[in-house]
Amino acid sequence: MGHGWEGVVLKLMRGRDFAFTVTGAEQVTERYRRIRLTDGGMLGATGVHPTMWVRLWFDNAGKPHQRAYTLVDPDPEAGTFSLEFALHDGCASDWARTARPGDTIEATVQGTGFTVPDPLPSRLFVIGDPASLPAINSLLGSMPGTPATVWFETPHESDAELPVRTAPDRHELRTVPRRDAGAKLVEEVRAALPGLLGDDPEEAYVWIACDATTTRALTSYVRKELSVPKDRVHSLGYWRATPPAKR
Repeated sequence: MGHGWEGVVLKLMRGRDFAFTVTGAEQVTERYRRIRLTDGGMLGATGVHPTMWVRLWFDNAGKPHQRAYTLVDPDPEAGTFSLEFALHDGCASDWARTARPGDTIEATVQGTGFTVPDPLPSRLFVIGDPASLPAINSLLGSMPGTPATVWFETPHESDAELPVRTAPDRHELRTVPRRDAGAKLVEEVRAALPGLLGDDPEEAYVWIACDATTTRALTSYVRKELSVPKDRVHSLGYWRATPPAKR
């Protein structure tokens, strides 16, 4: 399958192409699926870093469509990792629902850098949802000794069962049902974060990865109203909410 103009752009930006092979699949919840794969030599060629992600290529009615996914438990020696899919309508979720051992999928690695903050924060604040869960878990694992508060938005009731890898002795997990297009999450964070942040915002690190609108609202709040320095904030909108259809 050709990658169209997006593939050409990624090539110009030094994207590297690989082919992954499915070795197994696990239905974590009714709306969340984990696919295990071999890496086609990628991990040995690129190395591994926290929250590392790849662009997968799907067929969308005969046209190439790419989506980014974070690696779960990458093992460079074995050449294996998993990918996790928050299931909804679309060609990526359709592929994940039917993926079987032996299936292959093309991928491009480009623009995936992340560096653990230096100096390490005295406390980590993480705000995300099922789409960013693999990155949340990778982030927590990259700073295992750092206390963290995690706000985890749950669009569906079963999302509360998802495996957020928090440690009870140093991590606090706050699940927030998704309401009013993310407004409930913004409200919860605004109510609690100032009291948790302390007197020196430079001692903290805030990581935000929700839908694009919620991410923008929270990033603006953290930077402008709480005065957390730019280099102590990482934010990325992982998806865009689709407005309800008109009747």
